[in-house]
Amino acid sequence: MDIDLRFEPVTAERWGDFEKLFGPQGGFYNCWCVALRLPYALRTKMEPSERKTHMQDRIAAGPPPGILCYNEGEPVAWVQVGPRHDVPQFNSPRTVSRPLEEGDAHDPSIWAVSCFFLLPKLRGKGLSHRLLAGAIDYARSQGARLLEACPIDYVKQSKSVTLCIGSTAIFDTAGFETIARRKDGRPLMRLDLHA
Repeated sequence: MDIDLRFEPVTAERWGDFEKLFGPQGGFYNCWCVALRLPYALRTKMEPSERKTHMQDRIAAGPPPGILCYNEGEPVAWVQVGPRHDVPQFNSPRTVSRPLEEGDAHDPSIWAVSCFFLLPKLRGKGLSHRLLAGAIDYARSQGARLLEACPIDYVKQSKSVTLCIGSTAIFDTAGFETIARRKDGRPLMRLDLHA
């Protein structure tokens, strides 16, 4: 599919675009992309407006916690990509995405691509590969040494909500290698950005 895409780091000046993309529901189930930023017990007690405010404050504080994707000047997708330490729940010892080595969670050169959000009208059109490529380019431009992800092997339907974490297939195609498998269907994958 020939869709012209442009990627930009999400900053306070682009909050309006982030808000527009996520819409009145805040993405999937009023998440506002805080699922990997806040513990489950805290997050589930928050009102959707509190989750939205949390993300707005995080974006305002900088550095950018991810990139927005634009088509014809309009925000159409988001990829959460940044240092591992910026997404605390990605590092929780109880998760399949926990770091390979304890120090990896605090190493500023080890980044994670942890969430994708694409407007429903564009889902199922093969754009995930391009979103991941944008995340890889951004991580590399910011000095990341390694980029990690914990995608899902298989879903019955390409528009499934669970694909917010990404499909293993797109990471395979981009050259990521599996470095751990703590649960069937959920590999921890890594790309060496200096290779």
